Amino acid sequence: MPVRKAEAEWRGTLREGTGRIKVESGLFEGNYSFGTRFENAKGTNPEELIAAAHAGCFSMALAAGLTRAGFPPKRVHTTASVRLDKVGEGFEITKIELECDAEVPTIDEAGFHAQATAAKEGCPVSKALKAVEITLKARKV
Repeated sequence: MPVRKAEAEWRGTLREGTGRIKVESGLFEGNYSFGTRFENAKGTNPEELIAAAHAGCFSMALAAGLTRAGFPPKRVHTTASVRLDKVGEGFEITKIELECDAEVPTIDEAGFHAQATAAKEGCPVSKALKAVEITLKARKV
């Protein structure tokens, strides 16, 4: 299996410095700063990239599980919200909320929710982040 890489460089102090994040494929490269991470300044941050990875991983895992169960989906759309909070003297990712809408024509609600829960527990990104509370709201549309 391939090994995926990304890189980041930070220049300066925590509050006044700036950084740049780049993924190996070259499809994303962006600036980040104290303001983009801990405030609402425009730009990216590590938590946003974790959210993107988790949404993508969960969507693929749900599509795979549904297909294996004989219910190939037409569409799976997931939003991941990563919560970064001040805890003690530092910061921690305290919660990740997954919200999913999936178009799966022939599966019943119970079967869909079982597949969605299995995808949440089984996707590699969820497994890597298991120290964090992960919630799921899944809806069949």
